[in-house]
Amino acid sequence: MTLRIGIDFGGTKIEAAALDEQGLVLHRQRTETPGSYDVALSTLRDLVAAVEGRLGRRALVGIGTPGSAARDTGLIRNANSVYLNGQPFQRDLEQVLGREVRLANDANCFALSEAVDGAAAGKVSVFGLIIGTGCGGGLVIDQKVIGGPHGLTGELGHMPLPDPQPDELPAPTCWCGLRGCFESWVSGTGFRRAFAAATGRDLGAPAIVEAALNGDPEAIVALDRYRDRLARGLAVVANLIDPDAIVLGGGMSNVAPIYDGLAEAIRARTFSGAWTGDVVQARWGDSSGVRGAALLWTVEEAAAAS
Repeated sequence: MTLRIGIDFGGTKIEAAALDEQGLVLHRQRTETPGSYDVALSTLRDLVAAVEGRLGRRALVGIGTPGSAARDTGLIRNANSVYLNGQPFQRDLEQVLGREVRLANDANCFALSEAVDGAAAGKVSVFGLIIGTGCGGGLVIDQKVIGGPHGLTGELGHMPLPDPQPDELPAPTCWCGLRGCFESWVSGTGFRRAFAAATGRDLGAPAIVEAALNGDPEAIVALDRYRDRLARGLAVVANLIDPDAIVLGGGMSNVAPIYDGLAEAIRARTFSGAWTGDVVQARWGDSSGVRGAALLWTVEEAAAAS
């Protein structure tokens, strides 16, 4: 049996996990994300070697990265680990590992994990949205990642917030250079920014949520506005691709009150109110990315390589 190793290349940590053919994690290992490109390559080489050495078998490797690889050049773009940008990361990683590597955007890996055996298992079309420090989306149909010719499929985070209200204008400038991005409102950092702008109180997202649960009127309003903004953006997804399920991951997905009435609010903004899909929290949580990276290799491909 050939192992599948998934790697989640995060902003602060890199995690690797080896999966068997049933999707069971046999071993997992983490290390800090290095600060330079060459060190990142050697860190990944050593991490794969350590996992393989622990299990005594060679593995197929998939990796979820921030940003995406341009189809024509293979160069990474839009990664928040900025030293990856402009680099042929997949090619270089294949050279240091001495094997073919599958690579996909980290949000695509998240969506794949949840579509295969997570919260949306059994659904045909699944949209995954990570709402953490940033906001990234991915689309999976028939358990296949739909990346698009330019790697832009699912990038809801950098579409404008629909139907901006007077107090949401002028739209804030996003780190990407565009204005009014959905990420600027529904990421954890965006939630904090919006709360501070509305109240003059600088609280982190967890503290705002705790205050709302304890009856703080300003925090309750902020959480209601957050749910409304989330619904506005996800209604665009429902109208555009009509997914069977929308799966939420990242830190904000753990905020239970955001699910209260969320599907109904999305439905109210869809054409004829016809969308009846589910909005669910990720089953695998923080492990979805690394699991999805391993699942870039199917069980059949793994068996054929053994």
